Amino acid sequence: MFPSLIIQISIMVSKLHQELCWYASLLPMADNQFSDQNTSPTDDQDTSQNPSSPYYIHPNESPSSIIVTSPLAGNNYHSWSRSFKMALNSKNKIGFITSSIPVPTTKRALYPPWERCNNLIILWLLNSLSQSIAQSVIYFDHATDIWNDLQERFSQGDLLRIAELQEEIYALKQSSQNVTDYFTNLKTVWEELDNYCSLSSCTCFTQTYHQHSSLDF
Repeated sequence: MFPSLIIQISIMVSKLHQELCWYASLLPMADNQFSDQNTSPTDDQDTSQNPSSPYYIHPNESPSSIIVTSPLAGNNYHSWSRSFKMALNSKNKIGFITSSIPVPTTKRALYPPWERCNNLIILWLLNSLSQSIAQSVIYFDHATDIWNDLQERFSQGDLLRIAELQEEIYALKQSSQNVTDYFTNLKTVWEELDNYCSLSSCTCFTQTYHQHSSLDF
């Protein structure tokens, strides 16, 4: 009797051991599944399909699009740059020329959408430049480098334009104009001058005159 009982107990212990080993083999799989379910998304995800993302390219945003009406010819840099920045800002892509959107490494998931947007903006820039200026920047790889190069080369002309605007303000007379037309012309010149340089800390006669003129009307 005892030998048969011992054999039965051994068989039961063997089965129990096999079941324990089987359950133990499932534990790593369960841990991995739990870990995968609780892994938070990283910042390196491709967000180019999200319309609110700067990496998103709308179907109507073509490489051949002309996003500003007047191309940069050299003497119109300030008005051109303002128009171009407004156009990019409306498309949520201003960060590609201001460097607020950094260049990701080539191994990151964001690099392909960044490269597409960068190339798209380069083409928009080239489309908005005169032929001679476009040829001088065509070999730049980054849109922000083109933007900085154009600013360095052509923003110096703003000083001459500021002097011209100041002379125009001094020479502007009402003459036969009615008050509305005179004020409109004066305000137009002042608005352009304000865009060229900040006058917030200026205490000169022209700034004081501008402030009083705005209050009087």
